[in-house]
Amino acid sequence: MEGGLISDGVIAQDINQASSFWRIREGIPEALMKAGAVYKYDLSLPVEKLYDIVVQMQLRLGSSAKVCGYGHLGDGNLHLNISTPNYDDNVFSQIEPFVYEWTAAHTGSISAEHGIGLMKADKIHYSKSTETVRLMASIKKLVDPNGIMNPYKVLPQSILHDI
Repeated sequence: MEGGLISDGVIAQDINQASSFWRIREGIPEALMKAGAVYKYDLSLPVEKLYDIVVQMQLRLGSSAKVCGYGHLGDGNLHLNISTPNYDDNVFSQIEPFVYEWTAAHTGSISAEHGIGLMKADKIHYSKSTETVRLMASIKKLVDPNGIMNPYKVLPQSILHDI
């Protein structure tokens, strides 16, 4: 607050308040799911840019979607959730690849605390160079030569087959 990065906030004064904060935080994705379809992104961004993508997506999507961002200010982890009454290919095409390109342009990562997973493995190039991904694949191959640990996760299959 002293640095002007945030304008308002609260700090739990006891375990009961901390528990209440967590109930609110954990209830956000639950509530969004009840409202319809949710497009979810787990991004890591410089703290001073943390909420900017939320505003950009609100401007980009207008009234076609509700955009919600929350996360960990301390480590720059943003949970970007975009809600629509139903899944919509038009909305999806306005989100991706824009969300990845914007994140990369602001020196962020498209994968924060939840890892790259199954759905984003082929998007890793937005956050990591080809050399870095090849190095990661080499290390995975060394540690897991049979590919049995988290198969299809973390790295694109095309890279793993090349190593």
